[in-house]
Amino acid sequence: MQPQADPFIVPLCLDEIQILFEDEHILVINKPSGLLSLSGKHPLNIDSVHHRLAKIYPGCTLIHRLDFGTSGIMVLARNKVINALLCKQFSERRVSKRYTALLQGTVENDSGIVDIGIAKDTENFPLMRLCNRTGKPAKSQYEVLSRFTQTAQDSFYVDDHRAGERAVSLVEFEPITGRTHQLRLHSKHLGHPILGCDLYATDEAFFMTSRLMLHASLLTFEHPVSTKTMTIKCNRPF
Repeated sequence: MQPQADPFIVPLCLDEIQILFEDEHILVINKPSGLLSLSGKHPLNIDSVHHRLAKIYPGCTLIHRLDFGTSGIMVLARNKVINALLCKQFSERRVSKRYTALLQGTVENDSGIVDIGIAKDTENFPLMRLCNRTGKPAKSQYEVLSRFTQTAQDSFYVDDHRAGERAVSLVEFEPITGRTHQLRLHSKHLGHPILGCDLYATDEAFFMTSRLMLHASLLTFEHPVSTKTMTIKCNRPF
């Protein structure tokens, strides 16, 4: 039996895409949270990074994607030749990525590595699950940047009947591999899910914020034409 198509209709995203770098070969952007990377199959889910940018930069193509709720850095190719060159870098793992995230609770260790495989959850589409036996290898490094108490005055805080002071940890992740939902699942494995995660967080962690608190903050790659090493940074909005 084929899995049912996701019936989720994406809310309208009013935030604009920020161009961080552009030349005749590539685009590097800051994707807002709440915007699809690629248009969905449902006609009401047409708005996306690609849909918007293809109107301005005809022929541009995505090299990689960010989840709907994730904000931050994405690189796009301006033509098919550049697409192939950039895709080769990604497939050969010559691209370095950093993400910042707010996790529920106080992460005890200052740094560490999560090395657990990820497989499709065949009974709960579109979820993934941790499994070293049947899953693809997945490894994430992390470093705690700060630990603090979140209050109702903090940006993106949801002030409802659950309001109150809660411990949170600001963490930087480096995904060594690039599996679907990797950072969400590895955070959950640490016992500290990402705030605002609708798939793997506890109800409390999900309702604490108005968005997924995950941001692609740094991307290092080789320019496909000049071969110059490019390091693009984008500060987290939370």
